[in-house]
Amino acid sequence: MLKGFFNVPAPKNEPVKAYAPGSPERAELQKTLKELRSQEIDVPMYIGSEEVRTGNKKPMSPPHDHQHILGYFHEGDASHVEQAINAALGAKAAWETMEWEQRAAIFLKAADLLAGPYRAKINAATMLGQSKNAFQAEIDAACEFIDFLKFNVQYMTEIYAQQPPVSGDGVWNRVEQRPLEGFVFALTPFNFTAIAGNLPTSAAMMGNTIVWKPAYTQIYSAKVLMDVFKEAGVPDGVINLIYVDGPTAGDIIFNHPDFAGIHFTGSTGVFQHIWKTIGENIFKYKSYPRIVGETGGKDFVIAHKSANPKAVAVGLSRGAFEFQGQKCSAASRAYIPNNIWADVKKYLLEDLSSMKMGPTEDFSNFINAVIDEKSFDKISKYITEAKGAEGVEIISGGNFDKSKGYFIEPTVIVTQDPMYKTMQEEIFGPVLTIYVYNAEHFEEALELVDQTSPYALTGAIFSTDRYAIEFATKKLRNAAGNFYINDKPTGAVVGQQPFGGARASGTNDKAGSMINLLRWVSPRTIKETFVSPVDYRYPFLGEE
Repeated sequence: MLKGFFNVPAPKNEPVKAYAPGSPERAELQKTLKELRSQEIDVPMYIGSEEVRTGNKKPMSPPHDHQHILGYFHEGDASHVEQAINAALGAKAAWETMEWEQRAAIFLKAADLLAGPYRAKINAATMLGQSKNAFQAEIDAACEFIDFLKFNVQYMTEIYAQQPPVSGDGVWNRVEQRPLEGFVFALTPFNFTAIAGNLPTSAAMMGNTIVWKPAYTQIYSAKVLMDVFKEAGVPDGVINLIYVDGPTAGDIIFNHPDFAGIHFTGSTGVFQHIWKTIGENIFKYKSYPRIVGETGGKDFVIAHKSANPKAVAVGLSRGAFEFQGQKCSAASRAYIPNNIWADVKKYLLEDLSSMKMGPTEDFSNFINAVIDEKSFDKISKYITEAKGAEGVEIISGGNFDKSKGYFIEPTVIVTQDPMYKTMQEEIFGPVLTIYVYNAEHFEEALELVDQTSPYALTGAIFSTDRYAIEFATKKLRNAAGNFYINDKPTGAVVGQQPFGGARASGTNDKAGSMINLLRWVSPRTIKETFVSPVDYRYPFLGEE
């Protein structure tokens, strides 16, 4: 057996490819898109060593072309949840006792597979299945997930290296980081392929075994991730991929005595229901489960009277409308001072008028479709209500059509009421609401930012006045877990800006940092005394 203190390859952020006209990566991606569109795939569940096909097949279609069939996945039931739990528990002993460097090698290989032979396929699958354009797919499905894998391996080594700084005379103190006792449930969202990959792998890397349930609208790219995991050498049963509706999965998982933790990204309502269910069942578990969740956001941009109007406008157009506003971090409410509003409005409308909307296969389209009909109906209802609301004006967009795909124009609402519903409620779509405030009332505007919404995920301040920046940074210290100065509130990079928020936005366990990985281990302190005492008496008991 190998013994040594091993240094892993130093992680660095994966370079983002440009996909410019004439570039080799563009040609390869376009070729892969055509290949994937031309075939219908059959997607099983992956439980232990089995590919499970139930015959209850559900179609997968591009949100921007919902009549086209990319393939079918096999939906499971409660029996498959039980099967996945048993597979995870059965694989646990061998996986958790595997030397850490062997686990590290598996996930480093997965990163290089994604960077190389699988790059075009994972990006194309994300473009087709989730309606992300080429750039959004590249920074997500390829680069961010590669970064998660490589940086998490580094964080794992740093966690294992943390040891008690002092051992007294005749004593050796050490700490062992054990995986959790039981299985971990990874419940992943549609909007980031990287999150869908990171939630199961970060816990697995630390020696845990996983039951992974992705969003149905992300299964097309989840299948490619599973192909990567298998080729990288993730053993059977370590990550079990199931397609079961949420209540069915929850009923089995949250009543199981070996449930050890959940790694979640999704809606606040679902997360709060999960937390309540776990609390009600707490007496059933062998140990207190780890509950790690990143949920909703109502992310803000506030501009100071000194802000550069063009920078503010670009921060809004990119921050609010990239990936159709379906990022947890997307700018969805903005506070603009009246002294620069005319210029911000002009530049923002210029940007929006030049944005093309359509399918992802056409690389000239900046805006694509929202994820499904349910989302389309929810978002369009907000827009329809705004059209008839008093003191509310739509200054750009406002149209939507689902005949071919789930297309909603980038929509900008200006409200005279800073508490209007689209300033408070999470919409998760291409809708930005702006409140224009008196430029001399900056402090009052900051109060509005802090108190309007229950969420606290991301936010941004635009200003050229350092006193204003300092004041806002302090005033809004609890309003955003990721805070940006003179930049849009999206685009956190692994290893640079660990991501997560508090309040109704989650447990703030910072994906992309050591903090998150620490949640998937349970430390054991070991004290070894080399020469044991053989007399219970202490010196103070001696007679005078």
